Amino acid sequence: MGFVEKLLTAARHNDSLLCVGLDPELSRLPAHLQALPLDRAVTQFCREIIEATAPYVCAFKPNLAFFEQLGVDGMRVFQQVVKAVPSEIPVIADAKRGDIGNTAKAYAVSIFDEFGCDAVTVNPYLGYDSVAPFLAYREKGVILLCRTSNPGARDFQDLPVQGPDGQVRPLYEVVAQRIQAWNEAGNCGMVVGATYPEELCRLRTLCPDLPILIPGIGAQGGDLEAAVRAGVDARGEKAIISASRSVLFAGSGPDFAHAATREAQRLRDAINKARRHQ
Repeated sequence: MGFVEKLLTAARHNDSLLCVGLDPELSRLPAHLQALPLDRAVTQFCREIIEATAPYVCAFKPNLAFFEQLGVDGMRVFQQVVKAVPSEIPVIADAKRGDIGNTAKAYAVSIFDEFGCDAVTVNPYLGYDSVAPFLAYREKGVILLCRTSNPGARDFQDLPVQGPDGQVRPLYEVVAQRIQAWNEAGNCGMVVGATYPEELCRLRTLCPDLPILIPGIGAQGGDLEAAVRAGVDARGEKAIISASRSVLFAGSGPDFAHAATREAQRLRDAINKARRHQ
């Protein structure tokens, strides 16, 4: 089963477009876990979050940076966390990889073959040859940065450039056009932040069938309802609405997993309300 099919199957089974990002900030782990060695603390925290929220998600998105900061142990923890996700739910490695061809190939082998992730986020700045090694895994998802949720996105992504159709467009629209062209195997997606709902709407129009990973609805302050309505496809699907800190740290005590359950269910239901009243 390819990434997109697995994503849609999980979304329909759980009636959810919610993706929970696994970004275990060490300073925010519950006190009773901070007493443990860091590798054990992060592993236990993520496992409990996964178990608590799995019924309410369409995907999990572990961010490699939060595991890499643990050094060698972090890669082992990352592997354990990926394995802890139920097999029917896709894992999106939030790695934002971007490098020349032979290096990109090594990254792809790591993410897909060694860790067994279903999809990865990729930075397309270096062009097609930096993306091709990921695209070669036709059953895996390649989710390319397009219009990111951070404030500094405007520094480059809004710049007017001439696209392949000869028209002058913002850079993020040209990136979207390229992603469409690279989607020969049907395994591409793009990242578009909830913090820019007008651009999200425009990009959904340009790319009606691509899965869109939409971060920024929680701690970053994006408008959930606007993001859902702008981001879903014609069938009300293929939007991956990502929340990390607002779910992970909904509680700070021993009951943190129960708090995460409540927040994930609340978000899932709010997303469904928005997409069914668009």
